[in-house]
Amino acid sequence: MRTLLIAAASVALLTALPAQAADLAATAASLRDKALADPTAWDVLESLTTEVGARPVGSPAMARAKDWSVETFKRLGFSNVKVESFETGAWSRGPESASVLSPWPQPLHILGLGGSSPTPPGGLEAEIVVFSTYADLLARPVGSLAGKIAVVTQPMTRTQDGSGYGAVNAQRTSGALEAAKRGAVGYLVRSLSTDDTRLPHTGGASPAGIPAAALSTVDAELLDRMAARGKPVKVRLEMASSFNPKAQAWNISGEIVGREKPDEVLVIGGHLDSWDVGTGAVDDAAGVAIVTGAAKVIAGLPKGPRRTIRVVMFGSEEQGGSGTAYAAAHKDEIGKIVLVGESDSGAGAIWSADLPKGSRATAEMAAFAKAVAPLKVIVSRTDSRSGGADVGPMVRLGAPVVDLRQDASRYFDLHHAQDDTLDKIDPRELAQNVAVWTAFLYTVADSDIDFRKLATEAK
Repeated sequence: MRTLLIAAASVALLTALPAQAADLAATAASLRDKALADPTAWDVLESLTTEVGARPVGSPAMARAKDWSVETFKRLGFSNVKVESFETGAWSRGPESASVLSPWPQPLHILGLGGSSPTPPGGLEAEIVVFSTYADLLARPVGSLAGKIAVVTQPMTRTQDGSGYGAVNAQRTSGALEAAKRGAVGYLVRSLSTDDTRLPHTGGASPAGIPAAALSTVDAELLDRMAARGKPVKVRLEMASSFNPKAQAWNISGEIVGREKPDEVLVIGGHLDSWDVGTGAVDDAAGVAIVTGAAKVIAGLPKGPRRTIRVVMFGSEEQGGSGTAYAAAHKDEIGKIVLVGESDSGAGAIWSADLPKGSRATAEMAAFAKAVAPLKVIVSRTDSRSGGADVGPMVRLGAPVVDLRQDASRYFDLHHAQDDTLDKIDPRELAQNVAVWTAFLYTVADSDIDFRKLATEAK
C-alpha cells in the first residue's frame, strides 16, 4: 500500500515539472521505489556488524574490515575496486575504572576519550571541581585547578538536526586541554549524549597529557548532586591506554562506471571505522550500507548511469586522517569530481536536502525534489557546506558537495556507546535513506548538471 501511495503522489507531482525534466524525474521515481524494496543496504549493514563488529583504527578488526570491504564490493559487482593505504595516529583503550572515594563511596561509569593519557601506575586520586557549564571552566584562571580533577557536567540538547551536539562538542574535544592549562591532573566530562542510561559515550579529544574520560549522563548528575552538598568529593581514576602514531589504515573504493562520461565522478561514502565499545551500526555501518545500496540500485539500470559513481569506505574518521589522505591522493582529479557527499548520521530518515549553491532552480534538482517529496523530504534554502569529515578536505579543494540531512533526534542516544548495535536500526528508515540517495545520485549521474558553473553564476 505504501508503494502504491508513493507512486500515485509521484504521478501528480510529475505533471508540474518542466518537460525537459519529466523523463529524469520518472526514472528517479522508479529507482526510488526499487530502492525502498531493495535488500542490499540491510544485508551490507548486517554483514559488517556481524562478521567484523567494532572496527577501531589500528586494530586487527579494522584489517578484517578492509578485507570485508574488498570482498563486498566485488560480490556486488562494483568495478575498479581499490585499496589505498595511509598512516594515521591510533589511540587504543586499556582497562578503565572510576569511583567516588569520599564522602559517599560508589562506582562511576566512564569511557576514556580517544587521546587520553593513562593514569600513573596505581591510579590517580584527587578532589574534583565540578563545573555546570564549559564556560565556567574556561573562566577559571591558569593554575586555579592545580592537583584537582576538573568535571564538566553541561548537558546536551536533543535536536532533529544534531545542532545540540555541535553546541557542546568543544567540552569533549578541548576540555582536557583547557583543564590541563589550569593545572588539573584529570578531566571528566558528561557524555555528549541524549540518553538517560548509565552507559557512557566515548569520542575523540585533543591529547592534553592528563587522563580524560566521559561520564555516563547519570553519573554526571550524581557528581552534580554530591558537589551541591558542599563537602569535598574525592575520586579515583585508573585508566590504561596506548597510542600508535603510525598505524596502518585504508580507504577502500569501488565504482559503477559511467557509460558516457566515465571520467566525471560522483564520490560518495561513509566511514568504515568505529569506536571500540559497540558494533558501529549507526556510526557508521549504516552510512556505508546506505551509499553502497544506492549505487547498487542505480547499477541495475539497463545501461547504467552516464557518469561514474564511486563509493568510498573511509578508514579513519573517528580518529582522523582518512579524508585528508583521500583528498591528497586524488587532488589531481578534483576538477573531474562532479560532487561529493557522505552519510554519517546513522539511519534516521532523511528530512531535508541542502544542495550546492545555485542549483535549486535547475530542472535536474526540480526532478530530484519531486521524486523525494513523497518520502517527506524538503529541499532547504540553505546551500550545502561540508558534507562530512571525510569529504570536507575535497570540498576545501573545490569539489561541490551535497548534505542530505537525517533525523538525528535519537542518534545521540547511541553515538559512540555500547548500545550502538544493529537492533537499533529501523529497516524502513534505512530504506528511506537509500531511496533518497538513489534519487539524488541518479539525477546527477544521468544528467549534465554542472554545480561549479552554477555556483559561479549565482555569485
